[in-house]
Amino acid sequence: MNSTESDEIKADYNFISDALVDIYDQIMRIEESEIRKSRFKDITAKELHLVHTIGLHDHKTTSEVARILRLSKGTLTANLNNLERKGYITRITNQQDRRIINLALTSKGRLLYRAHYAFHRKLVEQCLKGFDGPAIKKMKQALINVEDFIGEVSAK
Repeated sequence: MNSTESDEIKADYNFISDALVDIYDQIMRIEESEIRKSRFKDITAKELHLVHTIGLHDHKTTSEVARILRLSKGTLTANLNNLERKGYITRITNQQDRRIINLALTSKGRLLYRAHYAFHRKLVEQCLKGFDGPAIKKMKQALINVEDFIGEVSAK
């Protein structure tokens, strides 16, 4: 590899790093702004993402959702209490083992989940515009690599 290729690779790495941070910040700003304009004014962006996770993993326990989000059960419980008080989630006693409590979305929570999911679907469609099958597979692998890295770092 010559120095020109090395400089191009460094520039690409810097671009990707800056873009990931900028994209995250912009998405959070957009979501917070859209929340304030919607009928869901009582929810934070953090709570919105918790509703989304519960929607994806319906009827999981608090411990299971905490593992998925890489949060402590205590931290998660405080947020769940707020969401339940606001009417977005409910806790359901497991019929086979009454000691187990599962999390589920209420009708209000499902409405929020669908709206949030639609926003992310549009985001992904825009991101993949013009990509062919092999390019999409490479993008998917890159995102899996990022998820693996985040998992390793958060496990420490």
